Amino acid sequence: MSTNSLGTILQRGGEELLLEKVSDRFTIRPAKPLSAYELSAANWGNWRRSIPNGDLQLFAIDPEQLEQAMTTARSSPLVVFASHVYQIPNNPGTFVYLGDEITIEFASGVDAAQINSLTSRYGLILERAIPELDNTFVFRVGESATENPVKIANRLQQEPVVLLAEPNIIIQQESHYTPREPLYREQWYLHHQGGSQLAVTSHIQAEKAWDVTRGVRSVVVAVVDDSFDLNHPDLQGKGKIVAPRDLKDNDFLPLPGERETSHGTACAGIAIAEENGEGIIGVAPGCALMPIRTTGYLDDASVEAIFDWAVEQGASVISCSWGASAVYFPLSLRQRAAITRAATKGRNGKGCVILFAAGNSNRPVNGSVNERNWPKNVLSGNTKWLSGFAIHPDVIAVSASTSLNQKAAYSNWGEEISVCAPSNNAPPGIWFQQTGFIYTQPAISASLPGLGMFTTDQIGAAGYDTGNFTRNFGGTSAATPVVAGVAALILSVNPDLTAQQVKSILQATADKIVDTQVDPQLGIKGGSYNVNGHSLWFGYGKVNAFAAVEVARNTRLSFPHRSLRPIKAENLNTVVIPDADPNGVKSPILMTDTGAVGDIQVRVDINHNFLGDLEIYLIAPNQQRVLIQPRTLGRQTKLKRIYTTHQQPSLTQLLNQSAAGRWQLWIVDHAVNDVGTLNWWELTVSV
Repeated sequence: MSTNSLGTILQRGGEELLLEKVSDRFTIRPAKPLSAYELSAANWGNWRRSIPNGDLQLFAIDPEQLEQAMTTARSSPLVVFASHVYQIPNNPGTFVYLGDEITIEFASGVDAAQINSLTSRYGLILERAIPELDNTFVFRVGESATENPVKIANRLQQEPVVLLAEPNIIIQQESHYTPREPLYREQWYLHHQGGSQLAVTSHIQAEKAWDVTRGVRSVVVAVVDDSFDLNHPDLQGKGKIVAPRDLKDNDFLPLPGERETSHGTACAGIAIAEENGEGIIGVAPGCALMPIRTTGYLDDASVEAIFDWAVEQGASVISCSWGASAVYFPLSLRQRAAITRAATKGRNGKGCVILFAAGNSNRPVNGSVNERNWPKNVLSGNTKWLSGFAIHPDVIAVSASTSLNQKAAYSNWGEEISVCAPSNNAPPGIWFQQTGFIYTQPAISASLPGLGMFTTDQIGAAGYDTGNFTRNFGGTSAATPVVAGVAALILSVNPDLTAQQVKSILQATADKIVDTQVDPQLGIKGGSYNVNGHSLWFGYGKVNAFAAVEVARNTRLSFPHRSLRPIKAENLNTVVIPDADPNGVKSPILMTDTGAVGDIQVRVDINHNFLGDLEIYLIAPNQQRVLIQPRTLGRQTKLKRIYTTHQQPSLTQLLNQSAAGRWQLWIVDHAVNDVGTLNWWELTVSV
């Protein structure tokens, strides 16, 4: 780094970000508290506002007078510190203000005397150690310092005993993107701040995901259903509708009939309702809609027609909130092949992402139940249940959770469930029903709280409710387009992902909601997770739009022309895992190769009296950490496992950075009484 660039490079998370000086403003730190009157009367410029973080005061000035104004301020006994304000290129409106702290991580083996000698040269005063990070401390820039924190940090970065030096910068907090749709606040499943019948984390983190993307038109969501009111304003927009198809009337206007409620209109609104300032917003409002109206009956030809049309017309995601109206329904060879063809040949060989609702019978998608108390004994005794569509290996099967983060009473369940998503709950005394799932279930009498799903309805008096919207939609029919919308956001940030990779990302980033209650109808429990992180009721958890989008945009795909070279290192030192200690223990491995990381594999060997107490993270040299093992191991006592990017897609966040530096395995024990040791671990980084 040249001397001239010392003040324009910001050390941040192991990266170097370019800074640009803002020409018409600067900050000062007063020697003592100054009133608004005193600040306004100062001859350094026009006082604008206080910045509490760092005790700064912001002044504006004509660009030609900036340097002179800063010199005047620095010479005043009322001012301790004066600094330029900066911007990061391509981040308009994001101003960077300098605080007075620098975080420094020293190499192992550097003692206190060396640290004191080095930092004193730069006029730094020790504030505190950071307990979570070895040999890492926060220093304050003292009055004897002759340079600003950015320059000092860059000089420190060149010292051989310093691994990392970061100035503390201040950036104005910005709320996550909030749509201007007047009915958006009704859509609790997208984002909410809590309230009646709302568990804090029962939404899908949509606002944070929208900070990254709200979807692009090139990603097309095919919603396959009974009909669509394409005159609804929230289903319109330039390029919104792509290749509509009516397989029932054999034309291209899949509009509802005179007496149809239009289940498809409600599903489409949840997934992709347009952001137009008029009504609601979909999970992926920027994406396009391919509305496909079914015949209402399922045979080989009709299933082929659905999926072949979607593939031929360029669908990215295919959302199906329906199933066969049969207790036991295996797919035919042709039906299986039609879905496989779409999942592997669609999107020019990357595959369409296909989602199916698990169903609304509170029964396994593949399993047996001892049935009793059905009206007229239509079912009794040991009964096999099978939903052929939901258990297809290329399908994402979606179950339903409630606004209270509990199992929706009607939701089907089983080992084949991929993820769950928010929906309504069944009203007491009846069993909720949706198109395609028409069983008349034995009633349950328990109170079943939970809010309904607010979405688009047919315009006017037709449909579910009078008006253009309904607040009482639900079932796994509503949960499925939620996940379809998230899949569309994933492909909007990374269109090169395969369908299987999208499925893996959705599963790996899902929130592990837990329901400890007993199912009121069947008397079983299924709301916890097994050693593989899977729940009978919730699959791998409730879909998290933001986490999924973040992993997707940081996933760098390996290219066939690039041959990766594995570099293996291990730490064979046995370390004790502290009991019930949030600081945990960190075991380092040093990598010296500077190549870009193309793949990661972590092998661990741990003995512990109760492995379910543990969380295990991999920390990269830039301090980015990834959870590779959540608290899902239960009563197991021996862990010998290999974590790969294929099995743990969240590891892809660490790809494409330099392999060089100190990698750490961080193990945290969250509960008392049980103890254990990390015997050894191994890291293989392919570059």
